[in-house]
Amino acid sequence: MTPQHHLRGVLLASVACILWGISGVAASTLFGLNPHVTALWLTQVRMITAGIILLVLGQVIGVKPFEIWRQKATGLRVISYGLLGLVPVQLCYFEAVKFGNAPIATIIQFLGPFIISIYFLLFKHVTPTRPEAGGMLLAFVGTLLIVTHGHLNSLAISPVVLFWGGLSAIGVATNTLLPRPLLPKFGAVSVTGWGLLVAGICLNIFGPVWQDHITLTWAGWSMIGIIIIFGTVIPFLMFAHALAYILPTTASLLDAFEPLSATVFSVMFLSVQLTKYDLIGGTLVILAVMALSLNGHQMLRLIRRFRTKVD
Repeated sequence: MTPQHHLRGVLLASVACILWGISGVAASTLFGLNPHVTALWLTQVRMITAGIILLVLGQVIGVKPFEIWRQKATGLRVISYGLLGLVPVQLCYFEAVKFGNAPIATIIQFLGPFIISIYFLLFKHVTPTRPEAGGMLLAFVGTLLIVTHGHLNSLAISPVVLFWGGLSAIGVATNTLLPRPLLPKFGAVSVTGWGLLVAGICLNIFGPVWQDHITLTWAGWSMIGIIIIFGTVIPFLMFAHALAYILPTTASLLDAFEPLSATVFSVMFLSVQLTKYDLIGGTLVILAVMALSLNGHQMLRLIRRFRTKVD
């Protein structure tokens, strides 16, 4: 691997994470433009459209996306990935954005890797290493500062935001673990495409997307386009391509660009006011995840061991 290839991978992953952060800002802008737009409706539109685009692209490049349905076990795992992984990581995130703002929602969601560590501790009886334990402590302190602003007897953010943000963080964990057995055989494009499409279709049980007669201006449709194309399809493809040049541990470190970009663009374009507690807490959470990622080789071994037991 040449230095040029490594640089290419770093740039691809960094831009992908920045675009994911911008998608949260675009969603916050859309909710402000039209209060009739719900997180459910936006998630349905995003998932179904992005899922179709990825599957069509997969067919064009020859990855044979329909192969995944030839076996009952792989089909069921795709469904579980869509419902238990992608739904909380996207729907719950948009709910947190709608009731709060993009920076806080993204920082809370960024706690997802620690949910994975807690899962291995409780159910696989794997004791956290010192970097993981230190990261958990940093994350706890950072989250506490964001939630309380230093006043332990009161909440500084709405409990609704904390609820949806917490569910989205759990979604990051399930979104990481559930599709891994499928990726080596079927590829990221097919797995993610089907997961998005299945999840988007199933969400219609709670409210058919065609029944919401939402009128949008060109600005509103522009935000939806940004969320689907620049906040879903393009960054996913860029991040998947980046993994061919850099290690997953390096990519995990670059995930820090997502909450950073969400914060910067929210302050610049939405005039979101963040307190010193939000900034300090968010910085601690980002540093905590970086500490965990630096010990990522062990985390990868744990995930591979988990995948072997599932198979």
